[in-house]
Amino acid sequence: MTLGTLPEWAALAPAGVFVVTALLLLLVDAVDVDGDRGGLLAALATGGGLAALAVTVWYLVGGTGQPAGNGAITLFDGNIVVDGMALFFTAIVASVVVLVTLASYDYLHDHPHRAEFYSLTLLSATGMALVAVANSFVVAFISIELVSLPSYALVASLKNNKGSVEAGLKYFLVGALSSAILAYGISLVYVATGSLAFEPVADAITPGGPAVEDSAVLGFGLLMILGGFAFKMAAVPFHFWAPEAYEGAPAPVSAFLSSASKAAGFVVTFRVFTEVIGFVDEAPAVIDWVAAVQVLAIVTMTLGNLAALRQEEVKRMLAYSSIGHAGFALIALAALTGDADQAFVLGSGMAHLLVYGFMNTGAFLIIALGEYWGLGRRIEDYNGLREQAPFAAIAMTVFLYSLAGLPVGAGFLSKFYLLFASIDGGVVLLAVALVANSAISVFYYSRVVKAMWTEEPADDLEITEYPRGLYAAIALALLATVLLLPGFGIVVDIAETSAGQLFG
Repeated sequence: MTLGTLPEWAALAPAGVFVVTALLLLLVDAVDVDGDRGGLLAALATGGGLAALAVTVWYLVGGTGQPAGNGAITLFDGNIVVDGMALFFTAIVASVVVLVTLASYDYLHDHPHRAEFYSLTLLSATGMALVAVANSFVVAFISIELVSLPSYALVASLKNNKGSVEAGLKYFLVGALSSAILAYGISLVYVATGSLAFEPVADAITPGGPAVEDSAVLGFGLLMILGGFAFKMAAVPFHFWAPEAYEGAPAPVSAFLSSASKAAGFVVTFRVFTEVIGFVDEAPAVIDWVAAVQVLAIVTMTLGNLAALRQEEVKRMLAYSSIGHAGFALIALAALTGDADQAFVLGSGMAHLLVYGFMNTGAFLIIALGEYWGLGRRIEDYNGLREQAPFAAIAMTVFLYSLAGLPVGAGFLSKFYLLFASIDGGVVLLAVALVANSAISVFYYSRVVKAMWTEEPADDLEITEYPRGLYAAIALALLATVLLLPGFGIVVDIAETSAGQLFG
């Protein structure tokens, strides 16, 4: 797309596709109340995700909002900005939506409210796409709420399952607290700077800009905003909702929240803490945010991996693993020191989140497959899976070892780039923590692999049905995880170019 062929507001087409598809799903459900619409609803939801992904990739390739085109597109008095980073993260969200909705065709075969499930998923994805383009605290807050509210219902969507309802309630309560903290932090920033748009706030806190009324209030407000964003990223100390929510939620919802929702949390964090606050040596002495994020990254990755080490249930182990990966992705901010190549450091984090979206979603979809078959939750319940479901065992092995950073998938190169980003930023402790925690993850991931490949299956293990939708989604995630290994150079180039716009 170029500005000469389409109006500027068309840059929001990916979000528009999500919301139109969500409304269309409800319309179809309302028109044909008694019909068996499972296949149609799944096709519409997956088609909407594919359409949003296609438009986003088209925009990225065409240079929309990027230096190769006409630069970033600003809308609504600068409150929304469509640039390379926004499109990059929208592509992550759309990819996860396609996998989750495709897998849900089989997973929801006896669910009484399938249209509502798909619609809530796409409405939450709409919020994620809007979070990516937010250029003011107001738009960011409203978009995050649009992400969160459907997510609460999705977690509790298994109404006859006590664990699902309990998880949804806990998620809602912690989410409400997080929203309150974020809103209060935003209000403090407004009190200190007199603005809610990112650019005026950045001007106010830049040396030589308008005087900040109270630097202590500003610093406290920024810390509270970081706390609110940390909730969406499942970073310490706002991580404790994740294991409960992921364990109780339907496995496709766990995949959606741990991949797409996490990406939404990171994109707004990246934008605020690069465009608004700026570099540590240029910002006022209200908060050394790089040091704060360094501590947050190390604590998050370490706590997540150590907790995963102790888990006996596969789904809960993956939940803690996702917390650890939030710490890995935070390296993209923690290594943004004054001497670092900022575009390389931030681009490495963005590329890791793209790869993580496929391999983590794929791992959770294997759990969905296990739930479909009626397997137990514990690691030993996957004993001997190789005999009756060899493809699932192979896919799970690739996903887990790629998450660990072994050279079987693109997770190897994404962690490799994060390692070099840490070194480039001169933060050797981050590099040490990355390597140490990756080594820990190999151990607990190997427990599942060992169970599938070396242990004998239980006597009552009998798999007779192989759901096509789940298998297709897992195959797509596996294909992307493997192909991104040789194609990682293309991904990281796009990510670096997109990240470079924030520092131009």
